[in-house]
Amino acid sequence: MRAKVAIESLGCSKNLVDAEIMAGLLETNGFELTEDFKEANVIIVNTCGFIESAKEESINTSLELAKYKEYGELEFLIMTGCLAQRYAELMNNELPEVDAYVGTTSYDEIANIIKELYAKKSDKKLIFKEDLDKDFNENSPRITSTPSYMAYLKIAEGCDNKCTYCIIPKLRGKYRSRQMDEIIDEAKELVKSGVKELIVIAQDTSRYGIDLYGEKKLKELLKELAKIEELNWIRVHYLYPEMIDEELIKVFKEEEKVLNYFDIPIQHCNDRILKLMNRRTTKEDIVNKINLIRENLEDATIRTSLIVGFPSETNDEFEELKQFVNDIKFDRLGVFAYSKEEDTPAYKLDGHIEEEIKEDRKNQIMLDQKYISLENNRKLIGQNLEILIEEQVAENEYCGRSKKDSCDIDNAIFVKTNDKLNIGEFYKVNIVDALEYDLMGEI
Repeated sequence: MRAKVAIESLGCSKNLVDAEIMAGLLETNGFELTEDFKEANVIIVNTCGFIESAKEESINTSLELAKYKEYGELEFLIMTGCLAQRYAELMNNELPEVDAYVGTTSYDEIANIIKELYAKKSDKKLIFKEDLDKDFNENSPRITSTPSYMAYLKIAEGCDNKCTYCIIPKLRGKYRSRQMDEIIDEAKELVKSGVKELIVIAQDTSRYGIDLYGEKKLKELLKELAKIEELNWIRVHYLYPEMIDEELIKVFKEEEKVLNYFDIPIQHCNDRILKLMNRRTTKEDIVNKINLIRENLEDATIRTSLIVGFPSETNDEFEELKQFVNDIKFDRLGVFAYSKEEDTPAYKLDGHIEEEIKEDRKNQIMLDQKYISLENNRKLIGQNLEILIEEQVAENEYCGRSKKDSCDIDNAIFVKTNDKLNIGEFYKVNIVDALEYDLMGEI
């Protein structure tokens, strides 16, 4: 079967890896991949269902692409991923445009699902949802969609943290680590193909190995990855504060390829709110871990995410969080207004807060962070930074990232030069100016 298939992946990098595996499976099974939706016979929308805005984006994108049934070559529209896992039965009655729904652990059957659609074995919509705790199929091929010099390396699936605001365990199942040797083999293949930066991802990377080996194994994994010769950078997303210890920080300190970049989703600092969130930490512990990192690694970059407007959050508790942000001065910070999600424990809590108040609290912290970021960036003026060049934006200007910046979410560095720079290569750049979220430099 030589049908043309296009894939639109929404949401997080973990979702993107699933889409890349689907692409590999489809090509292996004789399908032709295309980036042109108008010529596609099959379109797959790999959806996100984490919060309300993500659900809306997934549905709107699917409906927009469904128009190619009228204006293009589209025969079948398939929704995969988290939204399909969560709402397939409900959407089956509401979205006649969609021909099949594929859950988060069924994407490895995508080739067979498309063949079944073409076989027209049933007039009913197809729904594929398997055991959420299903084991990995380590032999699945993968076609990366990221730039040739970087790739995501997923080391685990699911989550056991059971934060009261989060639906992920019900969408992705329990925490399941991949075998270390399989991860290393995949990393070597990615590097052999030209990848220079690996971004290690999972819902909680700091918990890696506990389910398989009975103990945390992230530090051993990072040491093994650092042995890959042609690899330049290893970046880690996300480290939960309660799992960070001196032994793990020691690996960051000793292994030059492991970047001193700590993505630590703390969500709040008030102990009462943290307890309501079912977070396994306290304000004191968070401060101690941040201090431990900064005392051992002077050039450490600390990124975090926060939730404001959690049910019953008082003005005083919000002000405590605001002051905390100003005291700690995170290098990178994102803020979410709490999203009320059914099937989560927080949904049933008393004291839900009006949307206007949540948005105002979010904007207040982001305004404070804007000035903190400018202050942090100005400290870099005069320094020489190693920059990974990602694109040419003008005749004599390029754009790239430093060790302090992860793909798509952090600062950009604009580099002026009369020389021709190669995309995906590293250069020493002198920082000459700073804005709130960007830097200016020269070769």
